[in-house]
Amino acid sequence: MKNHTSYLSTNRRMFLKAAVLSVCLLPVVTSCSEEELLEPKPLTSLADVEAFSNPDRVLAQVNGLYSSVKNGQFLGGRYFIYVDVRGEEFLNVSNNGVTALQTWNHTNNSGSNEPTNLWNQAYLAINRINLFLEGLDANPTVIDAALASQYKGEARFLRALTYLSMVQLYAQPYTKDNGASLGLPLRLQGEVGTGNNDLVRSTVAQVYAQILEDLNFAEQNLAATNASAALNTTRAHKNTAIALKTRAYLAMGRYADVVTEAAKIVSATAPYRAATGVAHQLQASVTTVFTNYTTTESILSMPMSSNDLPGTQNGLASYYMPIVGIGDYSLNPNGIIGNAAFTATDARRTSFVKNDFTGDAGRIRLTKFPTGPQHTDYVPVIRYAEVLLNLAEAKARLAAGVDADALALLNAVRGRSTPTAVYATMADKAALVDAILLERRIELLGEGFRSNDLLRQNLPLPAKANIQAVTVAASVYIWPIPQGELNVNKLAVPNP
Repeated sequence: MKNHTSYLSTNRRMFLKAAVLSVCLLPVVTSCSEEELLEPKPLTSLADVEAFSNPDRVLAQVNGLYSSVKNGQFLGGRYFIYVDVRGEEFLNVSNNGVTALQTWNHTNNSGSNEPTNLWNQAYLAINRINLFLEGLDANPTVIDAALASQYKGEARFLRALTYLSMVQLYAQPYTKDNGASLGLPLRLQGEVGTGNNDLVRSTVAQVYAQILEDLNFAEQNLAATNASAALNTTRAHKNTAIALKTRAYLAMGRYADVVTEAAKIVSATAPYRAATGVAHQLQASVTTVFTNYTTTESILSMPMSSNDLPGTQNGLASYYMPIVGIGDYSLNPNGIIGNAAFTATDARRTSFVKNDFTGDAGRIRLTKFPTGPQHTDYVPVIRYAEVLLNLAEAKARLAAGVDADALALLNAVRGRSTPTAVYATMADKAALVDAILLERRIELLGEGFRSNDLLRQNLPLPAKANIQAVTVAASVYIWPIPQGELNVNKLAVPNP
């Protein structure tokens, strides 16, 4: 398998030990002993039954999967940076070659660090997930069947989240050709050697089919709720899987399926709330979501603490905030903050858009993630606001005219932050869709959506500063398959 060759290579055990060690530093883990901290027992093969010798060790493995996914090179920080700075909302300030500069200016190639490092970390996480699933099956008597099914649901949810994140960066949009383009090597078995490195790239459609299969399994087997608000935010439950399905179906242009899934966790009328499982709903103030990380609006977040940080130059605040971070990226005055829809009195502007930092030359900054120099902001992966906007867009696109439900959902998100600027009506269907897409840019600014939203609509990546627009036919419209993968996986081929 690729990540055991070009990424882990001869240091495989060192990296796996480090990954397992980080399990014991997660805020949600309480069972790691001092002995385990000093001499962790990583899962490196299915024969390593010690990893499944008792319920505490199995739980440690589960938390280790979350730790792998939330690595700073992946969903602990950089993935969201990369997706956003590929769009037009941010301007590069530092010209720092190690903080997403090539992603911002669209100069990544197959040998570049940014696509290579993210690919390696994502496939490391996938392999750990696969090993865990196989190890759990090989040790069926350690925990009861119901708990084992829940843990499998969590593992498969994380695998779906990882593949969904990757397929939107490294492959053509599903909506381009109904998924007929080359996707990713779809690795579904655990590897401890290099014997199965060679694996063809599945189509985009096949990758999405696996994502949905994993999410459907997760929905059926996850707990309805976890034991605390913190665990409801940092570990998956049924509604987490449902919410991610709305994102996947939206990316596929399967709007009726978005509506079907969202209806499970969104009431028919305002105030919108999930009727079963965790009672997800919008918070009264958007600022609450970024100060209290475990509200019912936060469906899934990657937790950080002073003992469990995203790593150097990985934290979101490091990129967007001067003083507490490097501040590599400022907001583009010609991006969404220059749009009239983002009103001067909008709470998202007054709370999260600042230009008064000393010595910062009046640059406009995003302050959703303010902590530093230790970047302990939780990383928001799925929020209820996104689900409402997913549903609003799907309903709007399906309707023949202006859909009243879609308008009400849009106004629920918009009205929370700018109640005097809600939309009384819309001229037509196209205007409503445009308004929802604008609202996504405002509400989800800096949370890793912008370029993915452009790609699923088969739109170019807009020009910014001195960087020209990227057409849908350009080779850099999607990220390259890393050269390291091509070197060791003889059946993989680069993007056309």
